[in-house]
Amino acid sequence: MRRANVDEMFKRLSTENPAPRTELVSTSPFTMLVAVVLSAQATDVGVNKATPALFAAADTPEKMVRLGEAEVRNYIRSIGLYQAKARNIIALSKMLIEEHGGEVPDDREALEKLPGVGRKTANVVLNNVYNRPTIAVDTHVFRVSNRTGLAPGETPLAVEQKLEKVVPETWKLHAHHWLILHGRYVCKARKPDCPTCTVADLCAYKAKTMA
Repeated sequence: MRRANVDEMFKRLSTENPAPRTELVSTSPFTMLVAVVLSAQATDVGVNKATPALFAAADTPEKMVRLGEAEVRNYIRSIGLYQAKARNIIALSKMLIEEHGGEVPDDREALEKLPGVGRKTANVVLNNVYNRPTIAVDTHVFRVSNRTGLAPGETPLAVEQKLEKVVPETWKLHAHHWLILHGRYVCKARKPDCPTCTVADLCAYKAKTMA
């Protein structure tokens, strides 16, 4: 995609949604971190159904450790991979207490050392909690970037690196939110809603749907 079209794409997406935010519900940096960990291979809707009760019981690392792994499992049983995620939530809570004074660190290296936290999760936390212009590549961002020709790549890391290069600084803070929401509601996996897409004329996708 030509640089001018990239700028125009984000200009249009920003007009539709000037201040996009994650759809994960949280009340603090810690609960945001936990919600993002839970969202791996799960939907935001599914995570949001489970977390209100969990966060009412434990909204700090200290409370989470006291709650214990078995109880965490009970709260998140409806979420995929809940057993491993419960282990990771307890382990990362302990690490936050022992190494970070109970606070969520604001740098990628420290975040990625936490159990259950990979590059994508770290990027989401840095963006949503600390307003860093990071770009987290989930399945939606990966699909939209490849399908439109915005930043084609064979791996999430390759797509992220291309997005870092092609997305103008003006749009970087909210870029991955716009791409996630566009992929979730318009540029859907099975049948993209091309007739309602505001950037269809900029898109390289050849098999556009007509209705």
